[in-house]
Amino acid sequence: MERRSFLKVAGSVAAGSAMGIQPTVAEEKSTSIYTSEKVSGMPRRMLGRTGEKISVVAFPGLALAHYDQHRCTAGLRDALYRGVNYFDVAPAYGRNGDCEIKMGIGLEGLDRSKYFLSCKTKMRDKEGCREELERSLKRLKTDHFDLYQLHHIRRPDEVEQALGPNGAMETILKARDEGKIRFIGFSAHTTKGALAAMNGFPFDTVMFPINFVEYYKFGFGKAVWDLAAEKGVGILGMKALSKGPWPKGVKRTRQWWYRATETQDETNAAIRFTLSQKQVAAGIPPSFLDLLDKAIEAGRSYQPIADEETEQLKRTADDCLSLFKSQEDAVAHGGHLHEPYPDGLNACCPCAHA
Repeated sequence: MERRSFLKVAGSVAAGSAMGIQPTVAEEKSTSIYTSEKVSGMPRRMLGRTGEKISVVAFPGLALAHYDQHRCTAGLRDALYRGVNYFDVAPAYGRNGDCEIKMGIGLEGLDRSKYFLSCKTKMRDKEGCREELERSLKRLKTDHFDLYQLHHIRRPDEVEQALGPNGAMETILKARDEGKIRFIGFSAHTTKGALAAMNGFPFDTVMFPINFVEYYKFGFGKAVWDLAAEKGVGILGMKALSKGPWPKGVKRTRQWWYRATETQDETNAAIRFTLSQKQVAAGIPPSFLDLLDKAIEAGRSYQPIADEETEQLKRTADDCLSLFKSQEDAVAHGGHLHEPYPDGLNACCPCAHA
């Protein structure tokens, strides 16, 4: 399999020739702090200091847990056709690696140089990380990951273990030398965990909740994006469309552990909030293909968030609950951490999956 040769600018092809895709590339007409281009109508942004450009909306690999292989393959290829080139997955998504397996089959045969593939490990030790890495490469039918991340960091002691002797980072650095990993990142769900990681190692990326509800409730995310900007770390904004946990008495419109924006207008505003924060390269929608569709449309029509949209999001946030405040407080005060995620789906990220 060929090593990745990355997309440059005008005249490049966004997807495999087998799909017959001939995108257009144009300068993004916005006041964004990023210099962007568009591929098939989807803006792309620089991912931190990596020098690589990714779509401002990512494909949430956990979504593949909900569908059969035929639907998953169609969803993956449709997203690529519409300009999405950042695909995120993890071995924890779905039972027994179901989402990795489905993504590997769905992307098989496409030009590997046309998409940016990201995977993760929840292992903190050297041997466990190596086992997960090699298994993930096999399932995804690739010889390398463009980005490999320590998954679901919450406590500083997890960072210490992963970066210490016989920790996961030993495997990751060796794999980078072997050409199996290009860039190194992490995902985190607490400020304390994220700051410990960025201060402990020169990560290329951080995946963190960049969400209007969490920000307007208690300023969640600001300390992370400030340090990321200082260090040149690219941010992947998970939980971009979250409206927090389901309040008591509110009928669930879908079987998921948190609410999400459902209308296109609300989705547009939520995506604009996430993408308007400094250092954010991409937003990650919830793990459903219909919500991905809305996020793609929001990404393709992106412009910096307007004042009236900001005020509406503040009003919406007033009626929402925080998804992360309890974890944030528990880590800050050394309390017990719980896992509020659906059984079998292991929806801790996000990767994603906001």
